[in-house]
Amino acid sequence: MPESVNTHACPFDKRFPSQLIRDDAFFMSLAYNQAIDAWRKDEVPVGAIIELGGEIVGSAHNTVQSSNDPTAHAEMLALTQAAAKLGDWRIAGATVYVTKEPCPMCSGAMLMSRVKRVCYAVPDPKMGCLGGATNLNDLPRVNHHLELTVGGVLEDECRELLQTFFKAKRKNPDVAEEA
Repeated sequence: MPESVNTHACPFDKRFPSQLIRDDAFFMSLAYNQAIDAWRKDEVPVGAIIELGGEIVGSAHNTVQSSNDPTAHAEMLALTQAAAKLGDWRIAGATVYVTKEPCPMCSGAMLMSRVKRVCYAVPDPKMGCLGGATNLNDLPRVNHHLELTVGGVLEDECRELLQTFFKAKRKNPDVAEEA
């Protein structure tokens, strides 16, 4: 079966942050670049980077459409990469940078994997589960809690990317299904 042709070329350019300062903006820029890669493959433009000790141990974007896998979210794929690289399902001490607030599945996986911190750019009041629709991190009986950085880090850029993508999809809904 031939690959889906993306009739909506991504109008956004990738970012090229300086390697000298590996701060939240640096890692979120890399997540943003992953989101652009997702758009170019006609996927919902969400990207995730997992950092541990200043190094990237996981990097992915959504592949739900192309893989026909409802679990192929950027965060899930990056967590799987990080666990494989570290040789442990516990990713303690790591920070996940993601362009949109994680859904229930991804939020739960980050709690289960003992990630230290999650930094997300765009809150999601409909499906976000780290403060948007609900907050799994606030469950009183959970044995691990995440540090959260909500919004502020490339929030405007990531929001514009998502909104532009879905606006283009609504103009031509036959290109791919909206997630």
